[in-house]
Amino acid sequence: MEGVSFGYEGEGVAGEVVFTTSMVGYPESLTDPSYFGQILVFTYPLIGNYGVPKPIPVAPHCIKNFESEQIWVKGVIVSTYVDTPSHFTSRATLGQWLTQEKIPALSDIDTRMLTQKIREKGVMKGQIIFKSNQKKEFINIDDLNLVADVSIKKPILYSLPKPQLKKPVVLYDCGVKHGIIRALIGANVDLLRVPWDWQMDDINKYAAVLISNGPGDPMRADKTIDSIVSVLKSHLPVFGICLGNQILALAAGGKTYKLKFGHRSTNQPVHDSVTGRSYITTHNHGFAVDMASLSDSWSEWFTNLNDGTNEGILHKQKPWFTIQFHAEANPGPQDTMHLFDHFIQRVKEYEKK
Repeated sequence: MEGVSFGYEGEGVAGEVVFTTSMVGYPESLTDPSYFGQILVFTYPLIGNYGVPKPIPVAPHCIKNFESEQIWVKGVIVSTYVDTPSHFTSRATLGQWLTQEKIPALSDIDTRMLTQKIREKGVMKGQIIFKSNQKKEFINIDDLNLVADVSIKKPILYSLPKPQLKKPVVLYDCGVKHGIIRALIGANVDLLRVPWDWQMDDINKYAAVLISNGPGDPMRADKTIDSIVSVLKSHLPVFGICLGNQILALAAGGKTYKLKFGHRSTNQPVHDSVTGRSYITTHNHGFAVDMASLSDSWSEWFTNLNDGTNEGILHKQKPWFTIQFHAEANPGPQDTMHLFDHFIQRVKEYEKK
């Protein structure tokens, strides 16, 4: 497919071609580490119309209006690119930002046809090239440990004046979206953000563990899985989000599998088996938990109403639970933000014991 370049025109790139159905939120999507290694197709026909805002720091290594400190996608595909943005927060066009970050991008592509092809065939390997001699080898990103590339290298402590928990929450950064950090800081929780391969020294020093989102095959995050296996030998509360859902399931002895084209949108309906309510949620994942592979100690918390796949698990006795979607949204509906309150409440109950 031939398109018009509006990004970086250096070397070509290779990656996994996926699509997102979000109508807004391209700055958040492009900076989401879960898209690392992927060429992102936006199905919404107008992209770039509100430009790119200026990053606003809210804490060390945490930005208000982006989901990380850089663009993680390998490339961008759109139908119609708007190079004359109209919004009071815009400080650059999308094309200028992509060029600055050295990310290739093509417009004038029939993204409807491309999306239909992906839905029929599943996610596939692809390339963006500008000259015939730029062709690269197609890569299978599932063979790579992408989590190691997107995780921080050293722990970061977010310490607040009067935290509502007695001890900090350990956040395993497998490619964490800054929205998760903002949600916990906003709830006045001390947070110790640690690398994916960090070994917990003394479990009694911490209030709980949160496993973040991230890219690629969850089996590649073997050191995180090993750490969570150790945590599960205690009663310490554990909350997993997106990739964290899969990592906790694997640590509990379960299995995961790759979805045909994944869930990447801000309009996925999920059903809560505990309350009977359903929510519209935002997603970005290519793998799912095989519920049948878990022991009877676990129950299904959320289910996707489109295809019946697992969207979260609950342990029947211990304070361990996960969601496959993003409660912090960004972009997307904030219908499930209350799940952070649920997590904090469970931690408080544990602290009282």
